[in-house]
Amino acid sequence: MSLAVTKAAWNHPPTVVGYKRLVLRRLGWVVSLGGPPLLALVCIGRVPHAGTAFALITLLAAPLLPWVIIAYIRRHRVKAVLRAYPWCEWPCRHPVRPPGSPATIAIPFRDDFTATLRILPFPIALAQLENDHPDRIWFAGDPRFGGVVSPVGGHYPVRVVPHTPRREECGGEGFDLARRVGLVRASGKATRT
Repeated sequence: MSLAVTKAAWNHPPTVVGYKRLVLRRLGWVVSLGGPPLLALVCIGRVPHAGTAFALITLLAAPLLPWVIIAYIRRHRVKAVLRAYPWCEWPCRHPVRPPGSPATIAIPFRDDFTATLRILPFPIALAQLENDHPDRIWFAGDPRFGGVVSPVGGHYPVRVVPHTPRREECGGEGFDLARRVGLVRASGKATRT
């Protein structure tokens, strides 16, 4: 059983503050991975070995830079979900995962439906993160297509997607809202970012 906390998650003041912290974190990721290569590039020809430094820094930053840029751009999807859906409190489990596997949360939305949702873009241990209730979670979104979760209080919103999306779940009540906020593509499949 869920408890609806607000009419829209965005109306809950700690959620707005948490979203602003999310934007700053993601901007920090972009600057910390994109800034050093740009600085080294500017220094080529002015500083000895700047070209070597540029090549090494680029090799180190290149694998992660596209991910953090996409995460920064997709922050608008988090905001759209928070403006469209209310926070609802649900019981949850944080399955133990082997190193390198995606962080997941299992939320029993109904007796016959438990959604396993992945935390994006990078695994975060929500159970240990500013969370007085590790067995409860706030969820805003559509259980079929994902949304946003936060520890109880709404102060640390993060994007979640279905661990294994299924196209046959498209349609029905709430499908148009899920498409409008970006949880579902035009093909009916849940978005992965």
